[in-house]
Amino acid sequence: MWIAFAFGSALFAGLTAILAKCGIQNTDSNVATALRTIIVLIFSWIMVFIVGAQSGLSSLTGRVLLFLVLSGLATGASWLCYFKALQIGDINKVTPIDKSSTILTMLFASVFLREGFTVIKVAAMLLIGVGTYLMIQKKPTQTKETGNGKWFFYAVGAAVFASLTSILGKVGIQDINSNLGTAIRTIVVLVMAWIVVFVTGRQHTIRTIDRRSWVFLILSGIATGASWLCYYRALQTGPASIVVPIDKLSILITIAFSYVVFHEKLTAKAAGGLLMIVAGTLVLLL
Repeated sequence: MWIAFAFGSALFAGLTAILAKCGIQNTDSNVATALRTIIVLIFSWIMVFIVGAQSGLSSLTGRVLLFLVLSGLATGASWLCYFKALQIGDINKVTPIDKSSTILTMLFASVFLREGFTVIKVAAMLLIGVGTYLMIQKKPTQTKETGNGKWFFYAVGAAVFASLTSILGKVGIQDINSNLGTAIRTIVVLVMAWIVVFVTGRQHTIRTIDRRSWVFLILSGIATGASWLCYYRALQTGPASIVVPIDKLSILITIAFSYVVFHEKLTAKAAGGLLMIVAGTLVLLL
């Protein structure tokens, strides 16, 4: 069942990217993220009460709560590092490093979760790593000044914290219902998201959001909530080193919808990279 939930996570994550892109065309991205997180929080707690998982609140241990909070903080820290890196560095240099979180998660899972490190996983990591690089590589353009090198450390921080999010999240939901774990973790993410909004001074832009953007932001929030619920349900019973790469297959959904909605086409290099990512993920399922 964890494989089905992992693919469900990829499906909803792919839809999230398209809906979010429609919603932030006229909205600040940080504000949009914070608003979507409110929807995710509501959606998560509704699911908690639907499945009757709220009873688990009384049996929460300090250890479980600690790892859920740490997982949420890691998510927030990843966002902070990522947007700071984008602010001072070239996007075509920052993004490949951030995307390496998939490979880092597999490495961390091998070390901290004892999930094993085989020749097949190494081959899959190489395919996913090279494929991701080809997918997000862009033509050289004249961009921001990056000579000070600080962007590199922020980008590495974004990738490391994104990887820790999955590992800490898996540890945190081992002894509780995954829906309840997701709902508790989302509270922390919500706080971190709004910290980003107020730190960047963008809170005043909420008043300028139009009705169409609100609709897509709400829909993307629901899709995000569904993706997270599936993702952490998969993590609860499946190996993180395989669940995470499957979740990254959301790129297939995103590309398909981006072609239909935004008429975006793949280059030959990007198509080759996509095939490598899919091949690397399928190798892990053997």
